[in-house]
Amino acid sequence: MRTWAIANQKGGVGKTTTTVALGGLLASQGKRTLLVDTDPHASLSGYFSVSGEDGLGSVYELFTGDPRHPESIKSMLRATPYPRLWVLPAAPALATLDRQMSSRSGMGLVLRRALTNLDFDHVLIDCPPMLGVLMINALAACDRLLIPTQTEFLALRGLERMLQSLAMIEQSRRSRLPRLIIPTLYDMRTHASRESLQTLRERYGEDVADNFVPTDTQVREASVNGVPASLWSAARRACPAYHLLLDEILATEPTEETA
Repeated sequence: MRTWAIANQKGGVGKTTTTVALGGLLASQGKRTLLVDTDPHASLSGYFSVSGEDGLGSVYELFTGDPRHPESIKSMLRATPYPRLWVLPAAPALATLDRQMSSRSGMGLVLRRALTNLDFDHVLIDCPPMLGVLMINALAACDRLLIPTQTEFLALRGLERMLQSLAMIEQSRRSRLPRLIIPTLYDMRTHASRESLQTLRERYGEDVADNFVPTDTQVREASVNGVPASLWSAARRACPAYHLLLDEILATEPTEETA
């Protein structure tokens, strides 16, 4: 099972869209895929009209439930309209976790332990735009970090903060976490986008994906209809871009020895 965390400490850079688009593509290619929503805003859950407050459980219950029974995660999964694609939803109560768990030890591995009870080909974790117990759990659980980064100046500043936080976490992991910076919302018509993409490539080199995701107004239409952008044929720019991006990610997957 391969686990990817999709994270950035800046909001509005395309984390949820990227998570759903890549997950939908993996499922369409025959891979059993789980999307985990760890953002209290629950945008990913809402994408598929799934609620973490329907009494069936959510990521919140993983942290507040009985740690002796992590297998209960199986009963919390929700099917989507797409074969082989499931969601573990978020709930607004996740926003209180940092305050609740600040005095408890061993809370950084809750998600990792729970996922060991599942049998999927891929797990994609959509993270909140802040460093806290939820993002730390996602980074501890993942094999690879994907960092969507909007191609504009303020987003580059947010990326720097994300990488600084990652460096601190890697000290405790005692290893470098494989990562891929994904340029998103790229508009080749604007000087700001072109300059930002060039800066990304110059500053971060091989950590930046060769492929980028362009702006596409149809991405919003896809989300309104609950369809992954990668499967929404009307998204004539974004749809093929996500296909190329997934091909690149899979072709550059770290081996077990280097992960």
